Amino acid sequence: MPDQQIRTRPARLDDADQVWPLAHAFATSFTPEHAAFNTAWPQLVDVPGTLLLVAETPEGNIVGYLLASTHLTFLANGRVAWIEELMVDEFHRGSGIGRLLIAHAEDWATSEGAAYVSLASRRAGPFYQTLNYEDSAVFFKKNLH
Repeated sequence: MPDQQIRTRPARLDDADQVWPLAHAFATSFTPEHAAFNTAWPQLVDVPGTLLLVAETPEGNIVGYLLASTHLTFLANGRVAWIEELMVDEFHRGSGIGRLLIAHAEDWATSEGAAYVSLASRRAGPFYQTLNYEDSAVFFKKNLH
């Protein structure tokens, strides 16, 4: 059950400084650069087809974030949603914040007309399975730089 004090909301431009440490801690296969984050942040806030959420305490501390987008496909006969990043501060894990962010993303995906929500996860498979996500494919990537 999520902490009733935590709320999710769309990210704002002035949230960048609080989200940066979470994004930096999220990465396992890349080392995020602060300058690149600062360039990308304003391009992702309030962009159609993109959802950038934060989880915030009553004191205004951001303890989690989620980045998702939708795109058209042939396979699903329309739009699908992809959760690119979901991160909760390590001291707040297990408190329901991830569930809260996912629920908000699922509602958003439905409102966007998505046929399904998908994501890739290296570390949190059991968490997503408790939310009725199923292992559907193997994720491949190729670094280009």
